[in-house]
Amino acid sequence: MPHPKPVARRLHDLIEPISLVNFFSEEPHEAMAALGFSNYWDGYFAGRSAPLGRVPAEVVDAAFYSFADGEVARHVPRVWETTTPEEAHAARERGCVAALRRILGDLVGTSGLGRAAALLARAATSAPVEGRVMYAGLRSLPVPGEPVARLWHAATVLREHRGDGHVVSLVSEQVGGTEAHVLSALDMGIYPAESFGRIHHLPAPRLAAVMDGLRDRGLLDPEGRLTESGRATKARIEALTDALAEAPYEALDPLELDELVAALEPLSARLRASGSR
Repeated sequence: MPHPKPVARRLHDLIEPISLVNFFSEEPHEAMAALGFSNYWDGYFAGRSAPLGRVPAEVVDAAFYSFADGEVARHVPRVWETTTPEEAHAARERGCVAALRRILGDLVGTSGLGRAAALLARAATSAPVEGRVMYAGLRSLPVPGEPVARLWHAATVLREHRGDGHVVSLVSEQVGGTEAHVLSALDMGIYPAESFGRIHHLPAPRLAAVMDGLRDRGLLDPEGRLTESGRATKARIEALTDALAEAPYEALDPLELDELVAALEPLSARLRASGSR
């Protein structure tokens, strides 16, 4: 029988809790702090952009897409005065693997985790890299052999592969990074959208201009809620993102995909229960 969701969406739902330890758990933050970073965002930009190497802020800004003007430049390239891209990626990996080991507990060392890591790594290293900057950067790095590290690496590679496609989808709808956060916040039921954690810190005039622009396009109503056109735009963005994220999973046959889902489900459930913290 056909799966009820696109394969990429089903796998994204299961993989995302693995990737989220990058951002929510203490161990990665502590690992970056040990390199000399005194705040979260320095560690974030160093760790996530490390596979790109020592590139200008404009390159990181283009690849990440979702940050407001000037936000990336407050950290890049300054972070490379503290450490190297190689050390930053290694610290990020150490911290995330430590977090996964703590949260997953008795699931570490099981055949299910090992199989999930192996299948996920095969999918993660199988897709074309053309047009996918973040994915290509991570694909250039060696895949860890240890199962928990391999699981984290593969999940992170696939997350960035999906993210590259999401940027393409946003650009196709002429939706900028801050605008994307507004649409996502409202789609998640966060109102007013300006209170969303990813944008609430931005200057009020900047946020007001973004909201006005979305109203002018008919995507928001006068109260700042999604219109029918806004909901349709958001749906198209997500549908194209899913479609563009399918390629890695074509490396697995249907039985292997079912095996991967079954192996990931207990891991994902444990991580979701903890909030990936």
